[in-house]
Amino acid sequence: MRSYRKELWFHVPTRRAFINITQDVEACLQESGIAEGLVLVNAMHITASVFINDDEPGLHHDYEKWLERLAPHEPVHQYRHNVGEDNADAHMKRQIMGREVVVAVTKGRLDLGPWEQIFYGEFDGRRKKRVLVKIIGE
Repeated sequence: MRSYRKELWFHVPTRRAFINITQDVEACLQESGIAEGLVLVNAMHITASVFINDDEPGLHHDYEKWLERLAPHEPVHQYRHNVGEDNADAHMKRQIMGREVVVAVTKGRLDLGPWEQIFYGEFDGRRKKRVLVKIIGE
């Protein structure tokens, strides 16, 4: 069994964003030379996530509204974590959206379903953060 590891770095200028990273992960898969196996993609920061869903702007808008209702940013004083910080909501949004995804690799391709895309979700941006891509297989 072979193994491949790469870090993808992102610097989102806004507090929140959803970035389609499917092509980045596909490039890693091609670079790895692995044809059959699994790819793990995970956010290596506690205020960011990786998830799979549709690349549709209306859905992303709905996510933004839904997440803000579940864990509103304002008022920041509502969170105990925010003593000296203002990102408690980002931790909660990450918990809801998830840390990582695992995708099967078949015949050298990501085995995604129709409309499925891989996203990096940023909930406390404005600084450099990384995503780990780990691929194992043959």
